[in-house]
Amino acid sequence: MSTFSTRVLPVAMLALVIAIVGGAITWSVVASSKLPDGPADIVWDKAACVACGMHVGEPPFAAQVTTKDGRVHAFDDPGCLFLWVEETKPELHSLFFRHHRENRWLGKQAVGFIAVEPTPMGFGLAAVDSHTPGAIDYDQARAKCLLRAGGHEGGK
Repeated sequence: MSTFSTRVLPVAMLALVIAIVGGAITWSVVASSKLPDGPADIVWDKAACVACGMHVGEPPFAAQVTTKDGRVHAFDDPGCLFLWVEETKPELHSLFFRHHRENRWLGKQAVGFIAVEPTPMGFGLAAVDSHTPGAIDYDQARAKCLLRAGGHEGGK
């Protein structure tokens, strides 16, 4: 046997395997660090609202934020989301609101809000499609919640 087949070829094959495995690991790490494009699943009645601490148990009023560090924060009421964002000023990647009447999520660009009572924290708003008759837009809903007296203590 030649020196090539007994020494060089095995080392070259090992180097090739290491390069392939290393590339796969690198690709896996990069792919897993990508922030999600859609809403995360919420475990109803188990997840706690990051703003008020109540369980997120009424899907028609749920909301969520994904921050640029990849953390997902759940809310039991759209008003809790608005107050938390205002108070903490996180770097936001995405915001989603659960449609009040349908089993789906709405992104910030597609959401509108209608007045409903009661709501989990008494903010009186529920998310619907932005083109729904009578709906107010994201900025109007945010302003309404921020002006609301009493914060998370139930005042209006």
